[in-house]
Amino acid sequence: MDRSQKLLSIRPLISSAKIVPNMTEEERFQNQTLRPILKLQNDLLLASFENYIKKMKNTFYEFKLEKRMNYITKSIQKDIKFRNSLKGMITGQFTIEEYGVYIQNSSALNKRMMNMVIKRLQDQIQYFGKLELV
Repeated sequence: MDRSQKLLSIRPLISSAKIVPNMTEEERFQNQTLRPILKLQNDLLLASFENYIKKMKNTFYEFKLEKRMNYITKSIQKDIKFRNSLKGMITGQFTIEEYGVYIQNSSALNKRMMNMVIKRLQDQIQYFGKLELV
């Protein structure tokens, strides 16, 4: 098996990620490539954000839920180094063919990718520790 076949063989199937004829190229790439890769890389994405929290002196844990959600968004949008690290965790799982599609429209696909990462981290916010109930 070559690299592409191996990468594709370890990706989880996502039954809700439908591919239909009238989809845009970006939607198709999102459902066919990004969703499975994000699911595959989920534990690494969580560990990476947990490490980011520690590097930022654990201020995340001082916030209530809404501020934590904003913290996730701002961290990924504003910290270019961190965002590039996350991007590398995802793009490193592309096949050569997928990379060819990606470089044709990397700006729009990067935006989709980071929005998906933000949503994924926010949806699993309980992973990062308990909130004080007030």
